[in-house]
Amino acid sequence: MFKKFFNKISEDIAIDLGTCNSLVYVKGRGIIINEPSVVALNEKTGQILAIGNEAQKMVGRTPAHIKAIKPLVRGVVSDFEVTEQMLKYFIDKVHKKNWFFLSFPRIIIGIPCGITEVERKAVFDAAKNAGAREVFLIEEPIAGAIGARLPIQEAKGNFIVDIGGGTSEIAVISLGGIVVSKSLKIAGDKLNEDIIEYVEQKYKLLIGERTAERIKIEIGMAFPIDKRKEAPIRGRNLVTGLPEEITISSDDVQEAIEKSINQLIESIKSVIEETPPELLSDIMEDGIYLCGGGSLIRGLDVLINKETKMPVKIIEDALTAVVRGGGILLEDIDMLKRALIQVEYQEPPK
Repeated sequence: MFKKFFNKISEDIAIDLGTCNSLVYVKGRGIIINEPSVVALNEKTGQILAIGNEAQKMVGRTPAHIKAIKPLVRGVVSDFEVTEQMLKYFIDKVHKKNWFFLSFPRIIIGIPCGITEVERKAVFDAAKNAGAREVFLIEEPIAGAIGARLPIQEAKGNFIVDIGGGTSEIAVISLGGIVVSKSLKIAGDKLNEDIIEYVEQKYKLLIGERTAERIKIEIGMAFPIDKRKEAPIRGRNLVTGLPEEITISSDDVQEAIEKSINQLIESIKSVIEETPPELLSDIMEDGIYLCGGGSLIRGLDVLINKETKMPVKIIEDALTAVVRGGGILLEDIDMLKRALIQVEYQEPPK
């Protein structure tokens, strides 16, 4: 009886709990939250000052006792309590028009396919403690494939690469389950680190993470498909200690991220090698699908096509594919229960 009651008064949500950004899909309303996975914490008092967009504005600009931190590192929970508070913030924001004590939603959360059982349980417990009635965990490549409307329940190969902020997930899916997969820690954050390190070594200029992210988005290129682009960057000269502005080119960014991009492509090739021949023939026809923010780096699809000799397609609205997949399951909860995938963490019997 209580379950039916809560089904009526709670808005079920799907969350793409990303290292860089978290997106929230509300059943019947679509994606209503897209905010950075950042929390501003006063270390003296332990008080959380801001979450999401407001906390992002504080990155690199806070006094010593205030830290703007990311509670998820490389796709997994690094700070349990802060992650719980962030999830509670999202739930409260969705249910702000309801009485708080009645807001116990069903939640689907996307997780990397390579995490351990302990890391999986940390996400489950954080969501439960934040006020979820039921928690379902779904592997991000499967959620991304559902969001792309790929026929994952059929007996055919679906190859998807989800390049997020903390991890890149590579998977071959058939009959609703992952046949071959690989999870690696090379994604958007690693590319930012590569750019920071490159600028430091070549130009003796120290820049911040936000600057590196901006440069990657504005002029970043994995393969030269456009004309050479340039953009100004400001930082601290490591020789003089004074502020300085220089101009960096898309060639510089390509050189900076080349090693990491090559490692990503080698991992894609490795998954191809492990894929059963029958599924591989399907993939050769349908191609490799890319989603996640990292898939939007210019020329990446062209480079993967060149290296694998397979068609490569970027999923429409690649940034939201995972959370849209969770949303599709929310809209059809019977599909979630019928799916031939293990998506719910079962608490051990007491």
